[in-house]
Amino acid sequence: MKNRFRNWSDLRVFLAVVRSGSTLAASKNLGMSQPTVARRIDVLEHELGLTLFERETRGFRPTEVAKGLITQAESVEASIEAFAKAASNYENTKNKVIKFTGVPEFFSENFAAIISEFTNANPDISFEFLATPARMDIAAGEADVAVRYTNDPIDPSIIATKISEAERTLFASDAYIRRYGLPSSENDFGGHKFVTMSSATGKFQDWIEARVEPDQIVMDCDSFSGLTTAILSGLGIGPLNVRLGRENPLLTAVIPPPKGVGVTTWLLTSPAANQRREVRKFVQFFAPRYTAFITAENKERDERARRAKKD
Repeated sequence: MKNRFRNWSDLRVFLAVVRSGSTLAASKNLGMSQPTVARRIDVLEHELGLTLFERETRGFRPTEVAKGLITQAESVEASIEAFAKAASNYENTKNKVIKFTGVPEFFSENFAAIISEFTNANPDISFEFLATPARMDIAAGEADVAVRYTNDPIDPSIIATKISEAERTLFASDAYIRRYGLPSSENDFGGHKFVTMSSATGKFQDWIEARVEPDQIVMDCDSFSGLTTAILSGLGIGPLNVRLGRENPLLTAVIPPPKGVGVTTWLLTSPAANQRREVRKFVQFFAPRYTAFITAENKERDERARRAKKD
């Protein structure tokens, strides 16, 4: 028999009435109004050309025809639920990989410890790490979360969370010190060689250029890894993050960190990435822990300096 049955959701209403015995009880289970449930049953009967319920004062009693259709209706219900679950699993799997980008130096042991803590608590979320000096376009979806060191204004369309204020100073390698010695202060830079990264060091670059002659800058690097390699190779004195420089036993801080040349560290996400629950959850987890780590490290360093000065 040809019929005009098109609305699969009416099978859900049909089964709810069969199981509860009335349109009123079914409406409560479905979150619909009672008149809507009764109307959907009327429409279903009309489309099928069948009487599915006997209307009685005590409720709706399924006819023999309705009883014969229950198994098929439940089969459709199970198939729809299986489809919805499969679609949900696919979406969860696809979205729960967070692409995190930053300069290679940021991916330290302490960073790994925070990531480990997060993934232990959230085993369904994984990461793709994009360690590169290149600034990936998070607005275009090249990454979901990015760490940036900058004092420049942040694009207002990007969601920015400040996670630390990094101090910077000049470092020299053991190889450089053996060859040229160390300046005694910022007023003793004459005769020394410098390597820089003018594209990223901003205020610090201006500070250096105000104190040295142009021919003293022997190399301008295009990446933090290149800058670090140039300093370690003994090519010249160069600017580095205080924490990263002091972690390397082959480097020596030339002067105390100058005032006003620090750089803000930001955690950035795009509005599209921030729509994803796992990205929001990660940012809320990571930001305070990283900030606490930097604060504790700075406090420990200051305490060591205080003790050394006292001794």
